[in-house]
Amino acid sequence: MSHIADPQIFIILLDIEGTTTPVDFVFQRLFPYVFRKLPSFLQEHFQEPETRLLIRNLYSQHQTDERHELMPPAWIDGSDQLLQLRSCVAYAQWLMNKNSKYAALKALQGKIWQEGYNTGELQGEVYSDVPQAFERWRRQKRKICIYSSGSVLAQQLLFSTTKVGNLTPYITAFFDSNIGAKTEVESYRKIAESLGLISRDFLFVSDVKEEVDAAYDADMQVILCDRVSGHQRIQISPNAKKVIFSFDEIFPD
Repeated sequence: MSHIADPQIFIILLDIEGTTTPVDFVFQRLFPYVFRKLPSFLQEHFQEPETRLLIRNLYSQHQTDERHELMPPAWIDGSDQLLQLRSCVAYAQWLMNKNSKYAALKALQGKIWQEGYNTGELQGEVYSDVPQAFERWRRQKRKICIYSSGSVLAQQLLFSTTKVGNLTPYITAFFDSNIGAKTEVESYRKIAESLGLISRDFLFVSDVKEEVDAAYDADMQVILCDRVSGHQRIQISPNAKKVIFSFDEIFPD
């Protein structure tokens, strides 16, 4: 087994789903939790300015989807609060079924998950090699950053509540879709600029070929992470330095 040991890399930029965290945790635990809690959360927080803003942003996106003839569920707008809530719930669930990365949806999910983490109904999950890797990379004076389509809040909640404790002290910065889509080259350039570094200082690790290719085109070094070998989920990218199966392969002692 070969290792990644490039001394020029100062920042390790990590995807979450399928890279630090099992895909099943996201799709079988987090997403169903939001589905169940959406109606009660929106009803309870409907009068709060932040919630009203999220609903308005979702309504705006709904209008865009209608113009593009994507056939979202009908949204009944008006003074009736109950109808607004039902419309918002139906549309948000429709977006989730499409695995939408829309920022307002991700922000709403983060708020709902926050309540779940606070009550102990949810607990963050990472692969077993992640905590050891974080400790090893910190000893090596490398910085760890996270880039996920999930909101920064959702990312922080996940890493702060794992079974092995709070991992956020290891993480220098969190980035979400507010900086740009993960399949867009410019997003990775913006991340580098935000930290005052050049792209070649970064190693980006993800299980998604299109994300790896975008980071590569932004001049980052890239690795494809295959946590589910044999399940035919990973599309190989010719741009990746290599395919890894564990973080043990990245900058070992």
